[in-house]
This record gives sequence, C-alpha cells and structure tokens, in this order.
Amino acid sequence: MENRKKRIILLGDGMPDQPLAELDGKTPLMAAKTPNMDRMAREGSVGYVNTVPEGMPPGSDVTNMGLLGYDPHKYYTGRAPLEAAGMGIHLGPNDVAYRCNFVTLAAGAEGVFMDDFSAGHISSEEAAELISALNDFFGKDEIEFHAGVSYRHLMVWKNGLDSAETTPPHDITAKNVKDYLPKGEAGEKLRHITGEAQVVLKRHSVNEKRNAAGKPPANSVWLWGQGKAPSMPTLQESRNISGAMITAVDLMRGLGVLAGMEVINVEGATGYIDTNYAGKAEAAIEALRGKDLVYLHLEAPDEAGHVGSLENKIKAIEDFDARIVGPLLAEIEKIGGSAIVLSDHPTPIALMTHTTNPVVYAVWPGFDEGKPHDSFDESIIGDSSQFFTDGYLLADRFLG
Repeated sequence: MENRKKRIILLGDGMPDQPLAELDGKTPLMAAKTPNMDRMAREGSVGYVNTVPEGMPPGSDVTNMGLLGYDPHKYYTGRAPLEAAGMGIHLGPNDVAYRCNFVTLAAGAEGVFMDDFSAGHISSEEAAELISALNDFFGKDEIEFHAGVSYRHLMVWKNGLDSAETTPPHDITAKNVKDYLPKGEAGEKLRHITGEAQVVLKRHSVNEKRNAAGKPPANSVWLWGQGKAPSMPTLQESRNISGAMITAVDLMRGLGVLAGMEVINVEGATGYIDTNYAGKAEAAIEALRGKDLVYLHLEAPDEAGHVGSLENKIKAIEDFDARIVGPLLAEIEKIGGSAIVLSDHPTPIALMTHTTNPVVYAVWPGFDEGKPHDSFDESIIGDSSQFFTDGYLLADRFLG
C-alpha cells in the first residue's frame, strides 16, 4: 500500500484582529500566549493569503470552501445549502435553504434593534422546542424548519425563491433592523414568515421561562444565507486523497459531506469557548491513522469576536494553541507529514463582524520557497512573506 503523507489543517475561525489600545497596540494574536503556533512559524515557513474571493462577502462559507481547495466562484451557491448537507437534509432541485437564526430583537427609541444575534446562545434543547412549534404552525407543506445547534438552524422553502437580499445577523448587532430586512423578489414572503414566527415565539413557554430567568428571549427568526443545493467533486475524485472533518458547526460539516470527507462528531463540541478541545484533538489523532487529510475547525475565536469579548477571544486563541495545535503538532512530528495553521477571516473585536483582510498562515515543515518568522501573528504580513491571492491556491500548494 502507498505510504501517503499525512496532512492536517488547523483552523482557528476569526482569530486575526486589529491593534487594540487596551493591548498597547497589539492584536489578540500578538498578546496571546501561543508557543505551539509560534514554533510552527519559527521552524516552518509563513505567509499570508486572501481568503475572500473578489466580489464575495467575507463569510466562513466561501473562505473555508477555498481553503479546502474549491474555488467559490465555481462551486458556491449559498451558506444555507452547505449547512443543509451537514445536517443530512435533502434539497430538491428547486428547494431553497435559508439559514435561520434565533435572535433577540429589542425596541428602542428609533425602532427595533438587533440586541443579540444568538438569543443569548440559547441551548439546543430549548431551540428544538421552538423549531417544533414553528413547524406545527407552518405545517411543513411549503415551509419547513430544521433544528441545528444552539441558535443556528435552517428553513427550507420548497420550490421557493432564492432571489433575496439578506444580511447576516452578526453583522448588525445594535443596529436598527429596519434597514436590513430581506429585500428583492422573495423579500415580502420572507418578511411575512418572520412576522408570523415572532407571534409563535412570543407566547412560547421556552421564552416565558427565559424572560423570567433574565435571559435574552428567542423572540424572532432571522433568515439569510439562502441558496440551492451545490454540486462539487469529492477530494477523492479531484485529488485522490481521503479526508476527515472535525467541527462543531453545520456549515463545516456540510463542506465535509460535499467533499466526501468523513464527518466526525465529537461529544461536547459546542462551537464556543466551552467546547471539548481534548475530544477534538483526540479525534483528529485517531482520524490521521486512516485518512490522508484532517481538517480541524474551531469556532470559538470567531464567536468571541462577534460579541466583542477581548477576554474570551484571547482565551479561545490560547486554548486552541495549547489544547489543539500542541497535541496535533506532536502527532505530526511522530508519524510524519505536515500541518498548517491559519484562520478563515479576521473578526475584529472593535467591529464585531468579519473583514476582508488577508490572514496569515504557518506551515510545518515549511514550504521550500517559504521562510520562517519569530511569531505567529499579523506581523507576518509586514514581513514580505509568501502571498497567495486565493484560498484554493494555498490549498493546492499544501495538498498537492
């Protein structure tokens, strides 16, 4: 049997940031203690990559698709259909999937505002009750809701429209939602669904209990990220490699499914700072024994960025380095192969949303044409390091 080179992609979602006064002009990556990523930069080679394709928004969907080796301009149809694939939801050729967040809207002096895009990180158990109530109300004939994790869910509009202008709720925290409601051909229908859902949610016992406990209620749905089912070649078909995906979020599971990877579900993986770091690292080590490629995704730094929590972002970065990168680097050193650590996009604390800035990477062992750097942080960009114009081009170089 061919002895294949093992590869692992270690992705800390949303890690890059901007210099902050409270960190004396450093970024969270610069301030965090990251000895393992620093070792990869120092002993391997570094560079930076433009992960956001020209003309596309800086979402984790298009950026991770590119970093897995697929050109988003060629294969991307929308975020929600990727999540549908991850949840095992079959979409007919004319069905349209919409991402459905449970959010907290609040009344202000000048209108209704996005108070919390995650409804206080509502539990999956509570959210499942609300999804069931929505399905009872809408009847599942044309509109069907599917329960996901915490605040992240899906709506499928059978034989529906995807011609809508929608906005991710995490981009409009504290903003008046009036300016961001769905527009376009499908806009009126989507606004009507949202209004009816608000009536159902307002009187549900889950929200009554959350209100009584002083927790943000899930008092509205927010529909966005729509699209029809995509078609992509598997990694086996396109690169003759086998792979495994380890993640807590349905978007990444969907990319794994469509790429023909084994999607490994780790108990206690939450997509937040309380995730099961050790379980994810152990699953990756086990997967490397039978797969050519493992893609390990950590959502926590991005979530911290979206809520503007500097403390949690630094903690998430340090936990990623100590509890994910460290053990996996030791494993690659033992069995041979290569590892790359990077992010998909910046999620600056001050902005609480994604930006289109390039992200840095470190490869260990390094590319022949690359060079090392003393630390793994945004200063790599100013060091005239190797640059890739698209994420899928970096994937081509790393995966071969």
